[in-house]
Amino acid sequence: MSATLLWIVLGIILIISELLMTSVIAVFFGIAAVVVGVLLQLGIIESMTAQFTVFGVISLLSLFLARGKLKLWFKGYTADRSEGQGDFQHDIGARGIVVDDFAQGSGRITLNGVRWTAFSDEDLKSGDTVWVSSNNGIELTVSRKKPEIG
Repeated sequence: MSATLLWIVLGIILIISELLMTSVIAVFFGIAAVVVGVLLQLGIIESMTAQFTVFGVISLLSLFLARGKLKLWFKGYTADRSEGQGDFQHDIGARGIVVDDFAQGSGRITLNGVRWTAFSDEDLKSGDTVWVSSNNGIELTVSRKKPEIG
């Protein structure tokens, strides 16, 4: 395999690998490798030293000059939540409806259109309005009284 083809294939592999790694780094090395392959094919550079120098310079320049701008394109949307609340804490204070009577402290409620298994010290019946007082992953604790969120 010629050096030209090797550089171009390496560049394409690096660019494609960026689809699997969303770090927005490999694409710059891939572009630099393709440029080295094209310059080598055109006869503009020949020595190994020149190949690696051009590869390094183009990689680093493009990485430092364009990565920040390009990375903004790949950011996903995230909902803003209070920094004081953990991942599962956003449901505290939310209102739900009992759908299955509570027996021995456990029952089912509907919260935001989703059925949850919930726990309560109170005797709750189907149709009762309840408030989430704690959320530990998939376990909700509910009560008739709305918790004070401070």
